[in-house]
Amino acid sequence: MKPVICLLLIALTGLAFIPNADPLPIGSSIPAAAVKMKDVSGKIISLNDVKTNQGLLVMFSCNTCPYVIKNQERTKQTGDYLRQKGIGFVILNSNEGNRSNDESYKAMQHYASAQDYQWPYAVDSNNELADAFGASRTPEVYLFDGKGKLVYRGAMDDSPADPSKISRQHLKLAIDEMLAGKPVSVAESRSVGCGIKRKE
Repeated sequence: MKPVICLLLIALTGLAFIPNADPLPIGSSIPAAAVKMKDVSGKIISLNDVKTNQGLLVMFSCNTCPYVIKNQERTKQTGDYLRQKGIGFVILNSNEGNRSNDESYKAMQHYASAQDYQWPYAVDSNNELADAFGASRTPEVYLFDGKGKLVYRGAMDDSPADPSKISRQHLKLAIDEMLAGKPVSVAESRSVGCGIKRKE
């Protein structure tokens, strides 16, 4: 076999194992909705268990990313708002590459307790959901309507690094438009944060 052909086959074989880097398209159904995950409460849950007739918000997050920390107060405000509106909310930790250290299950439990999370914070084992969603950053959000269709993905607002400079609350506006039965005016935004630490 010619060297060029061998190199091409090796390259194509390698590509087969690269996680899906493309984010979930708007209008998609909830992926991997039945996959079971361990919540910090010790319960085993799936996205199907968390979603409601009003919708579902899935956030990819972690314990240590500076952008997660900068957005923590906004995360709690979002969680409270979702509960008021009857929308399911779950935070997923997909940092499998750092699971033995600051992103361990025990560290997640401590973090959720310190932040007074009133919603599930679950381990995404083997990055299964992050890969299914095409998620790449923390924090990154995916909002689904009551029919399980994706209506918004990206950042919570237009100033992830500095809450004092927020001029548009992308997620909150998307929630309000979705519940009002209107098309979401800004359905996608660029998430800014730390890369998800996938297992090598």
